[in-house]
Amino acid sequence: MSADFWSGYLSGAAGILIGNPLDVVKTRLQAGRGASGPGMTDTSSQGVKSHFDRAGTLVRGGLEPLHSYSLDCRRKADLNYHSVGATAPILGYGALNAILFITYNRSLELLGKNSSVPTGLLKVWCSGAAGGLATFVVSAPTELIKCRAQVSTSNATSWSIVNDIWRREGVRGLYYGGGITSVRDAVGYGFYFWSYEGSRQAWSSPDDTDKQTAIKVLLCGGLAGIVTWASIFPLDVIKTRVQTQVMHSSLREAGEQAALLQSQQHGQSSTVGTRLSTFKIAKQAYQTDGGMVFFRGLGICSLRAFVVNAVQWAVYEWMMRLLQ
Repeated sequence: MSADFWSGYLSGAAGILIGNPLDVVKTRLQAGRGASGPGMTDTSSQGVKSHFDRAGTLVRGGLEPLHSYSLDCRRKADLNYHSVGATAPILGYGALNAILFITYNRSLELLGKNSSVPTGLLKVWCSGAAGGLATFVVSAPTELIKCRAQVSTSNATSWSIVNDIWRREGVRGLYYGGGITSVRDAVGYGFYFWSYEGSRQAWSSPDDTDKQTAIKVLLCGGLAGIVTWASIFPLDVIKTRVQTQVMHSSLREAGEQAALLQSQQHGQSSTVGTRLSTFKIAKQAYQTDGGMVFFRGLGICSLRAFVVNAVQWAVYEWMMRLLQ
């Protein structure tokens, strides 16, 4: 494997371990009241607050959610949550980052630029967008599973969510919401690399010491994270709401079907199990909560983005230097 594959893989894994607790908060704020139904939680402000009474809830969808346990063993379980089910998300986001950086670097080379010192920021943006599109095969199912796990109030793990989707809808179900996810990733990663390279070129100096270079990498990486999320946050809100719509549950299917039959007998319409399109989700969110709903959670997301991407770029640059 190439140096940029392993550098991207390890930096992605590091980002998951650091940033997932804040990502849970962001996802629940974005999902709003629309994320209600079987296995889903009330994610209004009060609902979010009530579900963060212990550390274990902060790792849902990243490090697997803890199974239900009694008050007597909560403290012990909270101490052990770091090692519970971490394999799947680390593999997923590590692979995503590896694909991203390989595609970005190869795209720059095809456009005639040196990937280590790119000069044309427009070509940097286009290469980043190409990298974002390439991650679709990993990003779409990973985002779907992560978001559903993070807003779930049941004991469902990422693996049980995958099994349920696979059993009901097959491969196609794992890519639900993939269209809006791919657009978000293309635009976001375009600005991601554009802002990182632009700030690095503006701030770097040939006279920088190793310490100064490391600090500037951290600052440029953190800035790139904030710019990226600010550019795509409304798209991310819509994506989250699309992927966390009301879902069927094997435990409640019979009751839902009975309710549907009863409503039909009385001449009433029913939306049980109905999934809205991306456009309708956006329209419904605007009509219900106004324009600011598309920026709900941006503050916590910006904080997370700065920390995670500062670390990711530092790990990536360090690994590239080490492997090359």
